Amino acid sequence: MSDARYLIVGAGHGGKAMAAHLALMGFDVMLYNRTPEHVAAIKSRGGIDLLAPEGVVSGFARLHGVTSDLREALAWADIIMMVVPSFAHRPLATQMALHLRDGQIVILHPGRTFGALEFRHVLQQEGCQAQVVVAEAQTFIYASRSEGPAQARIFRIKEAVPLAALPAVDTSRVLEAIRPAFPQFIDGVNVLHTGLDNIGAIFHPAISLLNAGWIEATGGNFRFYHEGVTPTVARIMEALDRERVTVAAALGIRAVTAREWLQIAYNARGDNLYEAIHNQVGYQNIKAPGTLQHRYLLEDVPMSLVPIANLGQRYGVSVRAMESLIRLASIAHGTDYWRRGRTLARLGIEHLSVAEIQRYVQEGVLEHWG
Repeated sequence: MSDARYLIVGAGHGGKAMAAHLALMGFDVMLYNRTPEHVAAIKSRGGIDLLAPEGVVSGFARLHGVTSDLREALAWADIIMMVVPSFAHRPLATQMALHLRDGQIVILHPGRTFGALEFRHVLQQEGCQAQVVVAEAQTFIYASRSEGPAQARIFRIKEAVPLAALPAVDTSRVLEAIRPAFPQFIDGVNVLHTGLDNIGAIFHPAISLLNAGWIEATGGNFRFYHEGVTPTVARIMEALDRERVTVAAALGIRAVTAREWLQIAYNARGDNLYEAIHNQVGYQNIKAPGTLQHRYLLEDVPMSLVPIANLGQRYGVSVRAMESLIRLASIAHGTDYWRRGRTLARLGIEHLSVAEIQRYVQEGVLEHWG
């Protein structure tokens, strides 16, 4: 499928970077964004200027097309790359359900926690009859930024990114289809693994909420990890991480701890999470978000913490630290993240046993509807 036609859904920094990179590698690429004004400059120029580090193709990337007509875009595409915030997965699945066709592959970049479960459940609810494969990446493959309305920059491409299809028996098909463009993607076992190894769920909401006063007083003018993570903040993060790992264990999964992840990803070590974070030199100068109306809460609480905590509640794991953080975020934003988030009921799996969930994510067999 090396001649596959790629549709990039979303024209933020990640979508522009992926569209440009694919086009410069020689693939046919269409870019979709729901707001025409947001992609007007790209459409007018016919492409995107990509800046990239040595060893990565860069230059002007000419696109096959730029559109705000989702039906037109889906009719053209073979592989659909969803590069949007995870709270957009549900409404986009609703819009796409009746326009998908047999053989298409949809990949969420990333799925956060259980994006593929939500996406497929919405397709079923909306009566989608097309035989499509839905998959999710564990994290986004690029470190990238937008440099202007028709410009993007890639700072780094991750060397190995776990990916899993739902069901997992389709993962090899997805990896084979995208390998000509992205050999960096590797088998992520299944979506329980990709969803529960979501370290952002542990890092982002806790540091943001526990530094709420400082964020609002300074507009984020402090080092998020190296000044925002004090010994006390790190201990709270460790409690959250223990709950995540325990929830995973209840589902038969050996999740990577936050300290292990720092060592694997950055070779940052320490006797505790505080030391490991402060030994990660890449974090030293990362500034805090300028406001609490930021994806670290708006996205990571309902789309990451809520599904993990709800799994714990369902299968008898104490998740008091997560419940507290979700409650604080709900108060801070004047909303109910339990109602808005990816609960098991909204994923369509609230009545499944552990064995039934395992079989569903592995084989696609859904034996028990509540």
